[in-house]
Amino acid sequence: MRVTSLLPALLAAIPAVTARGTLGLALGNQNADSSCKATADYEADFDALKSVTTVVRTYSASNCNTAQNIIPAAKAKGFKVVLGVWPDYDQSFDEDFNALKQYVPGNEDVISGITVGSECLYRKSLSAQQLLSRIQQVQNQFPSITVGTVDSWNKFADGTADPIVQGGVTYFLANGFAYWQDQKIDNATATYFDDMSRAKNHIKQVAGANADKIRFGNGETGWPTDGGSDYGAAKAGTKNAEQFFQSGVCGMLAWNIDVFYFEAFDESWKPDSTGDNGQKMDEKHWGLFTANRQPKFNMTCPK
Repeated sequence: MRVTSLLPALLAAIPAVTARGTLGLALGNQNADSSCKATADYEADFDALKSVTTVVRTYSASNCNTAQNIIPAAKAKGFKVVLGVWPDYDQSFDEDFNALKQYVPGNEDVISGITVGSECLYRKSLSAQQLLSRIQQVQNQFPSITVGTVDSWNKFADGTADPIVQGGVTYFLANGFAYWQDQKIDNATATYFDDMSRAKNHIKQVAGANADKIRFGNGETGWPTDGGSDYGAAKAGTKNAEQFFQSGVCGMLAWNIDVFYFEAFDESWKPDSTGDNGQKMDEKHWGLFTANRQPKFNMTCPK
């Protein structure tokens, strides 16, 4: 069990840095009524988000015509996008890869990176070698763009992803949710830092001579706000979400780690899901903003 007293020790072990990480947001491709977003919808999203960030990440290039619609919106509003590929199945990979081939060329200026996979190793939908092969296909197609993967922090920390690191991939986003680890809010930041430290340190150790080339970030983190479900000792609520953002997310950015917060907007169309504890879980209230694009709390990090 991680305890709050770990945090001072973790922070003390972090070297002083003058640079700061970049805050980005995970952005869905459906509107509140579940319809697919058009370019105008993404432009409205970006207008709401621009006071917080100008970087977003997506999960699929072809689903809801995401690449086709988000790229022109990013160009119009001065945003950068990390595009996603869903490689779990031949069909989803081929469709996303083909969408990238169609819409990325000529638009590299707004593409911050491409991630192949979102917790594939955690779900065991692909082996590390299978995932590496698909990452390399995308790398070979887009040599001027950083290509990597996203997975749960523990799949990086426990060696599951080692073949991908050894295969020369240098872009890794580790997901880490103290909430889903049944942590009280006062212990959430310590847990979050511990998770990211374990993932980052293991990747760099395995990378060896390529350690300095590693681009490591946090692919997802967050906390449900009012209306969300509790998960054991982790209690949903807007005040708790703000505390985690101000302590955990702002602290991670101060450590010069890029963070993609999950998520930009509430997704009121999402059905309830069943958690690991067998209980129905509401996943509609994870946004920094409401479904109608209103901010929920202070998102300004201390300097």
